[in-house]
Amino acid sequence: MAPLRTALFRSARRWIAALAVAVLVAALPGGAAVAADPGAANRLFVQAMQIIRQADNTLDMAEESRLLKDADKLLSEIVTKYPESDLAVQLVTNQFVGDFDFYEFRTRINALVCNEPLSSLCFLHRIGDMLPPVETPITAARWDWLSLAVAYDLLGDGGRAREIVAPFVSAVRRGNTAASSGQDLFVARALALMGQTQLALDITRRIDDCSTRIYNLVDIAKASIWRGDSGGLAGTLAEEAKQFANARGCAWELGLVAQALLRAGKEGPARTLFLNTVETQFSKFRETRGECCPPELAVAASELGDANLALGLLRTVQDENPWTVPVVLGRLSLRGESAVALAYAEQIQDTDVQGEALAELVEAAVRRDDKAGAQEVMKRLNALAEEHASRRPGLLAQRAKAERVLYADGRWRNSFQQALNAAERASNFVRRDVGAPLLAALVRIETGQPMLD
Repeated sequence: MAPLRTALFRSARRWIAALAVAVLVAALPGGAAVAADPGAANRLFVQAMQIIRQADNTLDMAEESRLLKDADKLLSEIVTKYPESDLAVQLVTNQFVGDFDFYEFRTRINALVCNEPLSSLCFLHRIGDMLPPVETPITAARWDWLSLAVAYDLLGDGGRAREIVAPFVSAVRRGNTAASSGQDLFVARALALMGQTQLALDITRRIDDCSTRIYNLVDIAKASIWRGDSGGLAGTLAEEAKQFANARGCAWELGLVAQALLRAGKEGPARTLFLNTVETQFSKFRETRGECCPPELAVAASELGDANLALGLLRTVQDENPWTVPVVLGRLSLRGESAVALAYAEQIQDTDVQGEALAELVEAAVRRDDKAGAQEVMKRLNALAEEHASRRPGLLAQRAKAERVLYADGRWRNSFQQALNAAERASNFVRRDVGAPLLAALVRIETGQPMLD
């Protein structure tokens, strides 16, 4: 059946590509007659095929890489110099040229980064292979693929990043995603991390939904701080989020606004807003016995409240929002509450959440200049990782994250490679879900900053 599926797939691609060629050629002035020097394009193509054959026949990895890149330059030259030729149209539309599959060739070119298997770009390539494919037409902005775009951008491959993010941005602009109903599902925040602040704000300010609008504004402000903003944009956006929340009655998001104000250096207003919100939320809970508190309020408490309050809020939200556990414990530890944070972490039942919490405690100890404390927590994380290594790729990635901040050498790369190996051996279900956590860990390792919430 596999050969039949392959044949059908190739046949369908040929038909679609042929239709695309007909449409493109018809759209050109004068039709096919305007093809510019098809002989020159053909000569470049023949040269490229000859070079690819040489690459196929060499046993030297470096030579193979050099030859394939030379062939890629020639094929790119066909598209840029002779865009009206049939060959250029075939390549642009990923059409087969004889038995040559340009899409497959580009995949092979992208994989060349793994000639250095411990490089971060190789790690990204392998994670990308784990992500479920994007369904077209795009109707939902996939946060796993957008995270991949952000990671490529932060690691220096802006071209690959734009290639991934562009279709999602186009879908939002056309109103083909949930943005039309109030959510952009990470597009604006991904753009902010990639330095496209104005475009991110343009998308955000068209959204009336409390949660998405405020999350976007806060995260765009956070990204501006990471990028060294000195013009006060973070403070301006924090105030904008506060005003929007007041105007629309967005009570659930006020903990998030308090965090934004604190991050922008407005500690007084942040503390006032936080205390008022805590009092209001608890009063409402006592009256209605409904849902107590938003998870963002627990995070704000880890920075603005005492340890008992922060942990009390954490207990009420952690079952539905397990991501809050490592965040709250890490921030409490950074404030000096390391003993209580570690005791809480050791009681966590979910192994992955416990591993991430321990990794946060290692970093907090390093930042407090408590090397002995960091080493002690690292021993516990190592024991946990060794116990569950074959079944928990994300746990190995958390160990790599902790190693990055604790040790000056590159041992984290071996741990991260082990995480990828474990993920690739795992079930389809595990691979589907582990890609985004691996991306978040890698971005944290390489930049020192977490992926946006």
